[in-house]
Amino acid sequence: MTVKDATAENNRVESKPPESSQAQASQAQGKSGKGENGKSKFDWVTERSSCSLPKVFSTLRAQVEDDVRTRNALRPNNSPYEFSVAEDVGEFTVLLKTAEASRSIVFNLAEHAIVVRDERRNPMFEVAASLSDQGECTLKVNGEERDFWQVRRLALEDLMFHGS
Repeated sequence: MTVKDATAENNRVESKPPESSQAQASQAQGKSGKGENGKSKFDWVTERSSCSLPKVFSTLRAQVEDDVRTRNALRPNNSPYEFSVAEDVGEFTVLLKTAEASRSIVFNLAEHAIVVRDERRNPMFEVAASLSDQGECTLKVNGEERDFWQVRRLALEDLMFHGS
């Protein structure tokens, strides 16, 4: 055996994890199915990047726009009110316009969270984003995990369904 062959053989042995480590890696990935031959294939860096506040804010805005379209479609004919979305740099506002008044909810992209405010600009709650141990983007409101639809309901339910 040459030095080159011995070095190559040694590298193969050293780079192979012990059987117990392979078993642990397989067990840890068993539920997610993100492993192959005991090696993690989960790209947490890309997943965490897609869970950044600006991307979550963008997703939330698109979903709120869908909610507004749906709510407007559910209004009775000749309704005296209408919902709309207005965008500005780093924020968007959901507006309820009636003949007598208007109300709004503002979603603001801040450095540390998405801040949801009422029409007087008083904070209602903040939304933080993080990657869970299951590899999913999760939103947290007041320390509790929430789905996107739950955040939207929390922010918009009173505005869209006040008195109903």
